[in-house]
Amino acid sequence: VPQLSGSLMSLYSEGELGSVAVRGCVQFSLRYDPAKTELQVHVLRCRELAEAKKRRSDPYIKTYLLPDKSNHSKRKTTVRKRSLDPVFNETLKYKLEKRDLQGRTLNLSVWHHDSLGRNLFLGEVEIALGAWDWANTRPEWFSLQPRVSVQHPPTRSPHPQPPITPPHGGLPPTGELHIWVKDAQSLIPLQSGTVDAFVQCYVLPDDSKASRQKTRVVKRSLNPLFNHTMVYDGFQAKDLAEACAEFTLWHHEAFSKRQLGGIRLSLGTGSSYGLPVGWMDSTAEEREVWGHLLQQPGQWVEALLPLRTN
Repeated sequence: VPQLSGSLMSLYSEGELGSVAVRGCVQFSLRYDPAKTELQVHVLRCRELAEAKKRRSDPYIKTYLLPDKSNHSKRKTTVRKRSLDPVFNETLKYKLEKRDLQGRTLNLSVWHHDSLGRNLFLGEVEIALGAWDWANTRPEWFSLQPRVSVQHPPTRSPHPQPPITPPHGGLPPTGELHIWVKDAQSLIPLQSGTVDAFVQCYVLPDDSKASRQKTRVVKRSLNPLFNHTMVYDGFQAKDLAEACAEFTLWHHEAFSKRQLGGIRLSLGTGSSYGLPVGWMDSTAEEREVWGHLLQQPGQWVEALLPLRTN
């Protein structure tokens, strides 16, 4: 059965096209200068970035002080041509009182610059500045994270994405949800007398393509063995209480697919972040599995659940 993880918030760029698998890390330091009433984000370098095209990327770094997503909040470095290990050594500055950093989140993202404006997202880091240790002004390495787009209801905190924990602490930790889809049993044969099965998973409320993960197709089996692990990152326990891991079982055909059933693991409250949602409808058995998962962080919770056809 599942375990999960997924970064819930990010900023999109106009003119963005396509995607690459995120990898690598970025090194930067944060400093607040009280004499200048200025936040200084000193961006040093990146290493092992993803390749945007033909073994190269032309990276630059962009920052926002969330929840402000306007151009007023946007800062950029210059573009470093043809480098997967670029050195920037630039300081991006924000004028504001130190008390105004409370409740702000620094969003730092890496992009490949394309001359036609088709910029590619290469990864991001988010730092909750209210929890930052301002005595720590030395550069730190942060792993770049993929982005998962989600429409946040207005009742949700404007900066829900927890930060990536740096090597030397100072920030609240985030968790990962690991889902191990083992097998399905006693499926009902279709007209062909068998099933070509695969399982698809989302962690709702994120129903974007970035949230979708699938197993391989197991052909001609009524008891398919998938043995497939999925990982979703960037969660805190309170996020999982508002989330639902939805698994659907499908029959794969040449040019289409047919849904055979599914399960939804959640607390079954009928609402998520204060808004009513139809997918928070877990059965008593499904709720029990999710409840055990929330009560036992770091432990596998195993279950065999009946498929629902509704």
